Amino acid sequence: MKSYTELDVWKKSRELVKQVYLLTLLFPKEEIYGLTNQLRRSVISVPSNIAEGNGRQSNKETIHFLYIARGSLNEVETQLYLSYDLEYISEEHLKEILEKVISCKKLLNGFINYYKKQ
Repeated sequence: MKSYTELDVWKKSRELVKQVYLLTLLFPKEEIYGLTNQLRRSVISVPSNIAEGNGRQSNKETIHFLYIARGSLNEVETQLYLSYDLEYISEEHLKEILEKVISCKKLLNGFINYYKKQ
């Protein structure tokens, strides 16, 4: 079994964390304890849960944590749309980062399907 640090899905989700952090620097300062914080917490949850799931002893436990990571990706996606609705980010920024979210979702779904088949 590969270390989680070798997994493409984990690497891509780390890249997404960095991009979200850079993007939230553009948010108004009054959002630091609101949407900025929530978005950052949600995105950090993705690679963290992939790592935790990879360290579990059974496929059932691993899949559970991968589902949590997928749920966090859905949260990130929703919060990005809200950020756009509130005019904190441009449509261009939204489209660019949503491509990364979708890429992570596809990789994560593939990883979940891999574990389901074992």
